[in-house]
Amino acid sequence: MEPQNIRFGGGVAGTVLHPLVAVAMLVAIALILFLPKKYTFVPLLSGIFMIPLGQVVVLGGIHFTVLRILIIAGLVRLASSGAGSKFSGGFNSIDQVVVLWTLAEFAVFSLQWMQSQAMVESLGDLLDRLGGFLALRYMIQDREGLKRVVKVFAVLCLIQGLFMLYEQITVRNLFGLLGGISLVPQIREGQVRSQGVFGSYIDAGVFAGILIPLFIWLWSDRSFRWVAVAGIAGATMMTLTCHASTALLAYVGGLLGLGFWRLRTKMRTVRRALALTLMGLHLVMHAPVWSLIARVDLTGSSSSYHRYYLVDNCIRHFWDWWLLGTRVYDTWGWDMWDLSDQYVACAFTGGLAALALFIAILSRCFGGIGTARKLVKGRKKEEWLLWCLGSAMFAMTVAYFGCSFMAQMQMELFAFLAMISVAISETRRIATPKAVASQNSSPTLRVQTAATVEVLVGATR
Repeated sequence: MEPQNIRFGGGVAGTVLHPLVAVAMLVAIALILFLPKKYTFVPLLSGIFMIPLGQVVVLGGIHFTVLRILIIAGLVRLASSGAGSKFSGGFNSIDQVVVLWTLAEFAVFSLQWMQSQAMVESLGDLLDRLGGFLALRYMIQDREGLKRVVKVFAVLCLIQGLFMLYEQITVRNLFGLLGGISLVPQIREGQVRSQGVFGSYIDAGVFAGILIPLFIWLWSDRSFRWVAVAGIAGATMMTLTCHASTALLAYVGGLLGLGFWRLRTKMRTVRRALALTLMGLHLVMHAPVWSLIARVDLTGSSSSYHRYYLVDNCIRHFWDWWLLGTRVYDTWGWDMWDLSDQYVACAFTGGLAALALFIAILSRCFGGIGTARKLVKGRKKEEWLLWCLGSAMFAMTVAYFGCSFMAQMQMELFAFLAMISVAISETRRIATPKAVASQNSSPTLRVQTAATVEVLVGATR
């Protein structure tokens, strides 16, 4: 028998939650607020990727998803932390671009609609994006924290993989019993598309596929090989049972990135060769080079032509969306309302500024990883971590051509950004021990240095 959702409270304020979800949410909030800082991301990520997004608390007519409530708890923990730097390595260029991107999305969406309800929705999205990023950036502080995040993702993938395998066997999504998600998964061309706790089957597969490089990195630590195996097995089950080409491309993209390990010192040549190849194809093909997207079909039931059509319309209607995005993209063709391309979604909803800032986030990540790898050249262990992070980001970049992320997927992105920032700052610390020693010099030495400078300045007057 399917349990019924219940409503607590009355009047203006009330909640619509399954009892189990309500208990899990309260436990997660307590753990976020009172656990040692290095473990706070565990209940946050577990709640986000184990509770259906449709579970909400309604206060004054405003919907607060469980994800949003957990983010607020994380921000409360951030605000209550002691003085000093709250972010590992300081607030870097990646963090700055993320903040600008979220603000640009908020401003453009609000200006597009100029309505109070749109403002409320836009504020909610801003809380999810900026708040979620800051919370995870604060919680992930060092190399050990990075490893813990990967282990948490491995356990989550194994759990979700088993649930999605159960969907294949029974054509029944057990998370649907909680409410907020369909009990019966989608079926296309006779294939059951398992989705687990995620908002769509594509999100479920992409979430898992892009994590493969990080699980392979975890394998290099003998103490956690069983966790790595569990993560790889779970992620593989999730990728295969969702039956989506985008998820398979993410999975293969991560492995392809790892395959370039031996060419890591020649990546500039590889990038130039790829760019020249695409330019050459564009010149000799009868259709534009981005029409190659329409040819991608790894499952026999993909709507890859739709992805091509999105990109094509985005380019052809540039002057309609470049300033403040557009609200009429759904009139440009069949099913154009389905923005299943993250780059196109950024363009249509945030204009050129939001699209440029989103691409800048990816660029800063790859650039920072490349620079950090050069600093530790020859130290295979350090280089391998950075290369695996870069491969995971490459897989995510590929996947964004076939999906636009929802709240759960953007939290995975923010976890990646936090991990990359930590890895870069830790690499710089390891590569420049003299600079660190200088920063930690004794107070007496600093006073003597300051006095010497003052004498020299006085002598020049």
